[in-house]
Formats: sequence, structure tokens, C-alpha cells
Amino acid sequence: MISKRLARWMVAGVALLGFALVPAVAFAQEAVPAAAVDWRAAVGKAMAAALAMSVSAFSAGYAQAKIGAAGAGTLAERPEAATMVIVLQALPEVIVLLGFVIAFMIK
Repeated sequence: MISKRLARWMVAGVALLGFALVPAVAFAQEAVPAAAVDWRAAVGKAMAAALAMSVSAFSAGYAQAKIGAAGAGTLAERPEAATMVIVLQALPEVIVLLGFVIAFMIK
């Protein structure tokens, strides 16, 4: 069961979010039709987004392979280091997330 204090914080958070979104909806602009874009620019942007995503994914995979091999050796000798190995194994995923964000911003 949720404590009263946590319930009050949740209600306050929802209310704050509601107060923040109402002015944003009120001042929103109407959609304007997009200008015609040259096909070469669209192809270049798509290739840049694909390159950003693929390079970040391959580099993170390479890093995870190296960390995984070293982590397996470490866990064989010191099982108490499991938490550190898991954290180190998860860190390269940030590279993939940043590549995805950059690809999204390019596109």
C-alpha cells in the first residue's frame, strides 16, 4: 500500500505537470506545411543518420566484447566484483543511445 507521503508527492507531481502543460497547449502554433527539400539533401541526411547510428552501435559492440571477456576473467577470480562488471558492461550502451539521439536530430 502506498504511504500517504508518497501519494501526496505523486499528486503534487501530476498537478505540477498539468500546470506546465496547459500553457504549452494554449500557446501552441498551428502546423505550417514543410518547404520542399531537394532529394539530394534528404539522401545526405539519411546517410548521415545511418552512419551515426551504425558507427555508435559497432563501437559499443566492440567495447562490450572486450569488457565482457575481461569481466568473465575477473568473475572467475573474484566473484564479489559482479556488480562492477555489470555496470561496466552497461556503460557502452550510452554510446548507442547517443548515436540514436544524434541520428534522430539529423533526420
